[in-house]
Amino acid sequence: MRDKIDMEEKSLVDFGNMDNKYFLIGIMNAFNNRFQAVGDRCFEEISWKQCFILNCIRLFKNPPTLKEISELVGSSHQNIKQLVLKLEKCGYVKMARDEKDGRKQRIIPTDLVEEMDEKYSKISDDVMNELFDGIDEEALQKTINTLISLNSKLEKMEEK
Repeated sequence: MRDKIDMEEKSLVDFGNMDNKYFLIGIMNAFNNRFQAVGDRCFEEISWKQCFILNCIRLFKNPPTLKEISELVGSSHQNIKQLVLKLEKCGYVKMARDEKDGRKQRIIPTDLVEEMDEKYSKISDDVMNELFDGIDEEALQKTINTLISLNSKLEKMEEK
């Protein structure tokens, strides 16, 4: 796949005989940065990371805690708390004490999240369709499987 890197980019950087494992991690990081920049341009009110957190919050059957969101996205409690507090300040979520355990705070999306979905769903679909144009389902599934496997291994490494 390295042979498909833009020729101009190749002349600026010498990957030499870099091991594919290192190359993959590097390209995933570069991809993440580029995707975040494109995502940030899509939204007026919030950042891509904030949108991602909102989407993750809505994956839970019941309003999640900061810890649950942190574990799902693989980020620190402090980073998630900062993002959630900004979302709360903008009115996208509200924090509420857990009914069973008052020490826990649940993150509850507000109606603004649905409004944002309506406003940005077409833009989001367009970006994703353009991004994945020409990538067949088999290649996509192999990539997903590889990343799930790598993620599982990272979770085990974190436990050590």
